[in-house]
Amino acid sequence: MADAEQPLLKKIYYENCPGCDQEQRNELRRGIPFKEFTFVAITVLCASLPISSLFPFLYFMVRDLRIAKRDEDIGYYAGYIGSSYMLGRALTSVLWGMVADRFGRKPVVLLGTLSVVVFNTLFGLSTSFWMAITTRFLLGSLSGILGPIRAYAAEVCRVEYQTLGVSIVSTAWGLGLIIGPALGGFLAQPAEKYPQIFNKDSLFGRFPYFLPCLCISIYAIGVTISCLWLPETLHKHNAESREGSYSNGDIEYDSHDSGLIGGNKNGGQKDPTCNGNLLKNWPLMSSIIVYCVFQLHDMAYTEIFSLWAVTDRKHGGLSFSSDNVGQVLAISGLGLLIFQLLLYPMIEKILGPINVSRLAAVLSLPLLASYPYIAVLSGVVLSFVINCASMLKNVLSVTITTGLFILQNNAVTQKQRGAASGLALTSQSLFKAVGPAGGGALFSWAQKRVDSTFLPGDQMVFLILNIVELAGLLMTFKPFLTIPSN
Repeated sequence: MADAEQPLLKKIYYENCPGCDQEQRNELRRGIPFKEFTFVAITVLCASLPISSLFPFLYFMVRDLRIAKRDEDIGYYAGYIGSSYMLGRALTSVLWGMVADRFGRKPVVLLGTLSVVVFNTLFGLSTSFWMAITTRFLLGSLSGILGPIRAYAAEVCRVEYQTLGVSIVSTAWGLGLIIGPALGGFLAQPAEKYPQIFNKDSLFGRFPYFLPCLCISIYAIGVTISCLWLPETLHKHNAESREGSYSNGDIEYDSHDSGLIGGNKNGGQKDPTCNGNLLKNWPLMSSIIVYCVFQLHDMAYTEIFSLWAVTDRKHGGLSFSSDNVGQVLAISGLGLLIFQLLLYPMIEKILGPINVSRLAAVLSLPLLASYPYIAVLSGVVLSFVINCASMLKNVLSVTITTGLFILQNNAVTQKQRGAASGLALTSQSLFKAVGPAGGGALFSWAQKRVDSTFLPGDQMVFLILNIVELAGLLMTFKPFLTIPSN
């Protein structure tokens, strides 16, 4: 079509609308919004640190709470504590998404960071199994950060930087799932590890798992204060304010709906992905379901890896201490950071988000199959191999997550993005709640069959993990997964 035949599109900005103000700033700023992306990164990190910080010491915490009658049963109870957070989040994620779409992203984020301050601290002071479960459940119920901040990352920048924004969310989330265990591993039981600093009769001696929780809560206080200056991105103007805005014959372009008002190039037909009923939006729902399967796998893997690493070698484990586990997971963060910030945007641009996710899932299968054979190594060789394997596994997991994040964001308009994220979080939280509980139960069962001739102990554990990963991979293809059209 010749230039003269092109319709004139004009973006409409409304007064006293924070979303319009932010879009105008995005248009004026040509570069990457470093300050806003920094806010996104530190906030996502605040949300993810409490989720995984307990895994290195959870085995020892359950043992000290004396709820398990036998050592082989510790995995069951550890799984319940790990799942309680996700169960709480599953029950409230849609609500927080709707609140974020109605009142803004900022209030929900602030409430979420405050909940980390309160309930993560109380978890570290738990004196009973039920107190630990209750505080984790309340933390998950009130920490509705991830959905709104994921929407925020796509709204605070120009269109060409949205992939980077989503990648930063995934990177910060992945780093939190690595730094968290590092903090839990190094700082738990400080009176035993650092007797020259912490006395056994001190607060940290009486509550051996309080120090890592306290450090995360102090960080959450800092994030809460910094988020007071977080700019809002939600558009707050009603339909009446749009009528008669322009009468010069131009086709009006509503910036927050990403569509045309009064007509479009499809003859007035709406894009099917913009259907008001999110449950009928199959590009969204299919990407959520696939994401849930991979999250089930990742949470089960996280639970199993920590339990497997601290288990005695006679049961097929690595005989690691909580320090060793924390060190492995901390080293994994370096490779994850480099890949997500420097390599992922380039690879995603070449292959597309779904092909990158498929490739990562394919590579995960032989990697997981090698874990039982890593347990026969020792010394420096074991340290090197397990660090490389853990780093690669985390990179692949976060790569899958990032690709599916992008598909979910592309499947809805901005006015539905918070609710869509809430729906996604509810679904994945249910699967994540099953992950630790199922992983703990699976590991406890495997411990009782270490002498079996058919897939003994950890071999059966990692085989089942691979079956779940393979199911997720197959679901990324048609006819199940539908790629949203832009």
